[in-house]
Amino acid sequence: MINNIMKNPTFQQLFNLAGKRALVTGAGRENGIGAAIAKGLADFGAEIILHDKAFESNRVCEQISAAGGVCTMIEQDFSKAGGGRQLINDVYQQFDKVDIVVLNASYQKVGPFNELTDNDVSQQIAINFQANFELLQAVLPRLKDQGWGRVVNIGSVNQRNPKSIVSAYAASKAATHNLIQSLARDYAPYQVLLNTVAPGLIDTYPENRAGDSQATASWDDYAEQLNWMKRAGQPQEVVGAALYLASPACSFMTGENIFITGGY
Repeated sequence: MINNIMKNPTFQQLFNLAGKRALVTGAGRENGIGAAIAKGLADFGAEIILHDKAFESNRVCEQISAAGGVCTMIEQDFSKAGGGRQLINDVYQQFDKVDIVVLNASYQKVGPFNELTDNDVSQQIAINFQANFELLQAVLPRLKDQGWGRVVNIGSVNQRNPKSIVSAYAASKAATHNLIQSLARDYAPYQVLLNTVAPGLIDTYPENRAGDSQATASWDDYAEQLNWMKRAGQPQEVVGAALYLASPACSFMTGENIFITGGY
């Protein structure tokens, strides 16, 4: 058993990520949850490795660098078999270690249950579950050997309260949290802690409504019905929980789930 808990730390020390390196998957979109988490971890000192299937721009890395952070981009397609394992191989070809892994990459296909095709289902399982399974197989032994690590899985409220229009997505998110729980016990003695943050409705595509008052009104009406706060969350509202779970402050919590839903 490894016990490397700091003695009488300040709260600034507990959240200080200087010297830590964080891999954030699916983080290439400027308005996405992954990008917000990457920027938040960088603000607290972590060096960032951004992953995405294909980067349309380097805007997120530019923002991190402009704020004084360090950022690298790596592409890998999680829809392909072996993509999660290959990402870790690529990362360790460039870097000597990773301390924090944020499993954010996901794909959602909305549609009636009976209209989902085999490909619709297989793509969601591949990206949302299989790639994470492979990635964890490759990275967890390394985190165990170094005696410290944090895995933050970005789940969904749908893993607990599924809707039929996102049936395959909900099932894949529930499966990944189940995986997190099943692994947490084995790695806890090595200070490798695995937890999930499960957001509700988060406004990650505001550009789709830009300049369209009707689309904005329709979105606002939809969001008002989904939670007690009667609005969609913003990506930055997920960052605080992710920061805690990625930091030394999270030293006695593993296999758990934090819902960020606005009340549900």
